[in-house]
Amino acid sequence: MLQIHYLCIHQVCIMNKIVLITGATSGIGLACARKFAENGDKLILTGRNEQRLAEIRKDLTEKGTEVLTLAFDVRDREKAKKFVFGLPADWQHIDVLVNNAGLALGLEPEYEGDFEDWETMIDTNIKGLLTMTRLVVPGMVARNSGHVINVGSVAGDAAYAGGNVYCATKSAVKALSDGLRIDVANTAIRVTTLKPGLVETNFSNIRFHGDNERAAHVYKGITPLTGDDIADVAVYAANAPAHVQIAEVLILATHQASGSVISRS
Repeated sequence: MLQIHYLCIHQVCIMNKIVLITGATSGIGLACARKFAENGDKLILTGRNEQRLAEIRKDLTEKGTEVLTLAFDVRDREKAKKFVFGLPADWQHIDVLVNNAGLALGLEPEYEGDFEDWETMIDTNIKGLLTMTRLVVPGMVARNSGHVINVGSVAGDAAYAGGNVYCATKSAVKALSDGLRIDVANTAIRVTTLKPGLVETNFSNIRFHGDNERAAHVYKGITPLTGDDIADVAVYAANAPAHVQIAEVLILATHQASGSVISRS
């Protein structure tokens, strides 16, 4: 017999959701997976590392969470279509889409930037987000319910030295989120943009192509945010009352005032 579980908060019962998280193998994506699992939700986790996905699935399944993993790169539109359209029937009604997959590469002046780095950031941060939105949101519109949570950045508010293309992609995330919110305003779908500041994950290691010493310097002299801090906000937004839309949240470390103003001890 099918068992339906409910989460009760302040006398309001919410049916557990199906949450699809991109870039779920590390950082904010993994933290979101764990937090939504604690919330009692079912998870569809995507990422490029199939082995890592299997490890995460095993860990969360042993703790009682239903998990489906899909190993693909959001830059590969055809594979994304294949996996999303091929979901088992009982996994197709996605309630929450967390567009988390994204990265920064390099910190050079724009006139010295690497063409491949630019293409990877644009294809992942913008086109990948658009692909997943295009594949998942029509189902939400048909059901008149759903929530899209896009992980942007404080970098999308104003450029900083060396951030040029990355900042541009995160500005695009904000604009795409705002545009989607307008497009679905006549439905019950909610759209949230999360804009983290300094979050200590493998973000900087990837940006500097594995230079761990340079990556560690990014967080020197300040207590940065963690992936859990961002995941807490994502879960809060997803579980707000139906009439409440958490449209945008800027989340900074205490001693960070903007993308470029940081007080270090």
